[in-house]
Amino acid sequence: MTARNAVRDDFPVLRREFDGQSISYLDNAATTLKPRPVIRAITEYYETNGANIHRGKHRLSEEASDAYEGARVVIARHLGAAANEVVLLRNTTEALNLVAGGLDLPPDARVVGCLDAHHSQLLPWRRVGQLELTRLDEHGRLDRDHFRTLLRGRPHVVALTHCSNVTGVVHPVAELVAEIRAACDAVIVLDAAQSLPHQRIDVQELDVDFMAFSMHKMLGPTGVGVLFGRSERLARLRPASVGGGMVDWVDLDGSVDRRIPYRFEAGTPAIASIIGSAAAIRYLEAQDTPERHRHAQELGAALIGGAVARPGVRLIGPPDSNDRIALVSLRLDDSIPTGEVARLLSDSYGYMVRSGHMCAQPLVSGMAGGEVLRVAAYLYNDVSEIEGFYQALDELVSWIAPTAAMEGKLA
Repeated sequence: MTARNAVRDDFPVLRREFDGQSISYLDNAATTLKPRPVIRAITEYYETNGANIHRGKHRLSEEASDAYEGARVVIARHLGAAANEVVLLRNTTEALNLVAGGLDLPPDARVVGCLDAHHSQLLPWRRVGQLELTRLDEHGRLDRDHFRTLLRGRPHVVALTHCSNVTGVVHPVAELVAEIRAACDAVIVLDAAQSLPHQRIDVQELDVDFMAFSMHKMLGPTGVGVLFGRSERLARLRPASVGGGMVDWVDLDGSVDRRIPYRFEAGTPAIASIIGSAAAIRYLEAQDTPERHRHAQELGAALIGGAVARPGVRLIGPPDSNDRIALVSLRLDDSIPTGEVARLLSDSYGYMVRSGHMCAQPLVSGMAGGEVLRVAAYLYNDVSEIEGFYQALDELVSWIAPTAAMEGKLA
């Protein structure tokens, strides 16, 4: 048994079959599957505890609180951050909205963003300021000259996307941050939701003020988003939600907020999922080997090679594997319904991929002109699955395309 097969054995979902067909999960940019250690951690909390945190002095509450805060420490160490710089929320979207709304920007605040931003790194900034987006080249890489031009306007905030969920491009964030610091005193906010599952980020080395990501994209449970913020920045950030859990004292005249990060964590959190997130981090760290990174390169090369070899498929993104993750977005012929292809790939062949605008509609509309088919591999996938996907796609297109063309003539 190979190491890759051993990794696959840790993911129970991959044992499922649909109508006798084993499944191949290639929708990893949307969310990843969960390994057994994560499932066990969640189950153990519910089977042996189940109490609320920070709410009581009894034994179960204290045990739950210790496990919860222990998970925060595990996540913080993974980032090279202090525990009080890690805010535990529901998702990346909530984290970015917290920063955008909490900075108390003036209405005319200038914000520089990226054209390949996810809607979660676009819409919050459009709501609170004047958003200007950095252009991309034909392959989805940042136009660095345009970026420098925008910086000369001395923006209040620069909202960076580390990795595009459409093109798979990983931008040179360290270089961009250095250019920002040299040009202005903007607050730097990084969306690392697509990059952190594939590479470690040390926030002591990467000089960003805030960074957001979601655990469900890196083998963790759904319902957990993480906001890293430098302590001095968090101390000046206004909480988005108020209520139980985020205050030290309340009387008829006012209230006193708790210290960071607790003032941003109102209400009962996703305790089991956060405990499970620590298990996910430990699992990922154990897999952080040269072999895993070589495997990721092989997966990326197979995805790109399969796309560029097919005349009826247009690759949205660079035709090479430099500075990108194992992800491709494919534009099919206009006559072929992308959503129907995704459904048939699932129901007839067992390949789980995603179709649509990928919550990045300005980018997809501009580069592809319509919906795309996205295929994203992860550590439990094999090159043979990617080869099988393309064979299935060829077969589907071979019989859908003539039918679609005939229907077009009749119309």
